[in-house]
Amino acid sequence: MIEFEEIFGAHGPLERALPDFTVRETQRRMAERVAAAIARREPLVIEAGTGTGKTFAYLVPVLLSGARVLISTGTRALQDQLYAKDLPLVTRALGRPATVALLKGRSNYLCRYRLEGGAETLPLPLPAEGPSRGPSIERIRRWALLTRSGDLAEVPGLRDADPVWAEVTSTRDNCLGQHCPQFARCHVVAARRAALEADVVIVNHHLLLADLALKEDGFGDLLGAADAVVLDEAHQIPDLATELFGAEVGSRRIEALLTQLEDGLAQRGAATVPGSLAAQLGEAGRAVRERLGRMGRALAGRNGRLEWTEVEPLLGEELPGIGAALAQLSERLQGVEADAVLAGVAERAAELARTLERIAALEALEGVRSVHAGSRGFTLSMMPFDIANRFQSMLNARACAWIFTSATLSVGEDFSHFTGRLGLDACAVLKLDSPFDFARQSRLYLPQDLPAPSSREHLPAVMQLAETLIEAAGGGAFVLFTSHRSLAQAAQLWRSGAGALAHLRLLVQGEGPRERLLEQFRADGNAVLLGTASFWEGVDVKGAALRLVVIEKLPFASPEDPLVRARIQHLQRSGGNAFRDYQLPEAALALKQGVGRLIRSESDFGVVALCDPRVGTRGYGKTLLAALPPMTRTQRLVEATTFLRDRAPTREHRAALV
Repeated sequence: MIEFEEIFGAHGPLERALPDFTVRETQRRMAERVAAAIARREPLVIEAGTGTGKTFAYLVPVLLSGARVLISTGTRALQDQLYAKDLPLVTRALGRPATVALLKGRSNYLCRYRLEGGAETLPLPLPAEGPSRGPSIERIRRWALLTRSGDLAEVPGLRDADPVWAEVTSTRDNCLGQHCPQFARCHVVAARRAALEADVVIVNHHLLLADLALKEDGFGDLLGAADAVVLDEAHQIPDLATELFGAEVGSRRIEALLTQLEDGLAQRGAATVPGSLAAQLGEAGRAVRERLGRMGRALAGRNGRLEWTEVEPLLGEELPGIGAALAQLSERLQGVEADAVLAGVAERAAELARTLERIAALEALEGVRSVHAGSRGFTLSMMPFDIANRFQSMLNARACAWIFTSATLSVGEDFSHFTGRLGLDACAVLKLDSPFDFARQSRLYLPQDLPAPSSREHLPAVMQLAETLIEAAGGGAFVLFTSHRSLAQAAQLWRSGAGALAHLRLLVQGEGPRERLLEQFRADGNAVLLGTASFWEGVDVKGAALRLVVIEKLPFASPEDPLVRARIQHLQRSGGNAFRDYQLPEAALALKQGVGRLIRSESDFGVVALCDPRVGTRGYGKTLLAALPPMTRTQRLVEATTFLRDRAPTREHRAALV
């Protein structure tokens, strides 16, 4: 029998291996439950509060079980941390070596075919890099001669946003799969092969769910003979699964397919594509483009997400024609033999035709359809309302343990919103509270005299209050918004009247890559960062660099969003209470994530200012507050500012931070 008390206890192997290891009862309890779930091949949902040490709590039983396990994360950063740091530490501490594979999405790996000029879209070598440009094509070519993994994260200084990245990687739309001349040397194929042979495989949620829902043709079954799947950051799973069980087709994607067809026909001789067949293919392509053009002209000047009913007359006339032409194009391309590019076009044309048929055939009671229009084209999408049965069937089809864990899965003590969306109603659940002393380390400031969130005066009042709090804290603040519009207005207000706070560095989401902004925030130590959804979760800033979080509004999803409105209408038609069953628990979990940015260690301190008076005036405020950590609450500004001033870093400490 495994003695988890010894492993996680004082003087145990983890404490001996890790100088900063802290003995936590909750960590041991989680490890025991994970071990039991793996042994019994059962599903388990665990909410482990910040500081529980949930990563080691599942890694230890995973390694000791001797099982083949997939670990799925919500972010690439956690993937890299598990692979490069956490797993090596735990394997050494336990003396249990294991074969570990890191598997990322296709777009993270170098495509040899595109790099070596097989893809006609690859540009000529770019100019030598400048201060704002990442590594050049030439540097990537030199690295390509040495790399074994093909993971572009190995290239020093190459950022995700670098335009070179897209030129040397493949996508689902342009990958030639088994038709590719470089298939035998493909880095993606090699990575998947290594994953199938490993004891522990680290993937991300997008890759895992895509593999389960769509099956990556030609690259094998990712799960293989897995005994257990651990999903960390599992709060993301319901929304990601809904997206992947839905469908989406964009005009640019279809245009890219037609361009590739035209280029392929132009470069192939009559021996490969007879003139009569080329004429038929050209005719099918023109039919698709003409219908796309009519739809584009009808949507010209309209931006944002549109309800299906607004454009249904046009779509009802054109969609079947586009789908039929794509299917015809694919069928005629079957006659072209031994041509990788055109074979790939045929497969993608057939896939697009099937997707358009799914979108067109969706019933109003099953899901919501919408159109997103913009200056660069339009996208048709479909999302199902209920994925519980499909997700549950997917899990039941594989005799392995499924372990879902995150710091935010419950609303108070209730897990039903999370488990219900995934069909896990009969699943065992476990809630482990954070070991941090929130009452001592933090204050939750609830100002009551602010204007209503719907008024024009609300945002200026919030920014004025934020400046007072930031001055007391000496910087080190996140100011979080629920919309990009509010973010832009807040940035303008700050820059037009920062006054005494002008010496503080201002970082604004959208003015740089997220990871770069976080690096700058941590390095500065006293910066102010304005952010929206992507900074409400998955952001870890330990220490005094973050000592204040200001939340502009309660994070209720906008009922003006067609997708949100359709889901509300669906719940109402089904006899449910949309606010109680959907809007409120979603807001509670999002708020819990935002508040959770502040206290990340035993030594952290700070104030969260929740600048929405509804939390104190509406009945649902009690539900939202009950979902938060047990922070000491106050409605007095002087108490919040005093708490910050008394703990603000000294001048010497601030200099050390920088």
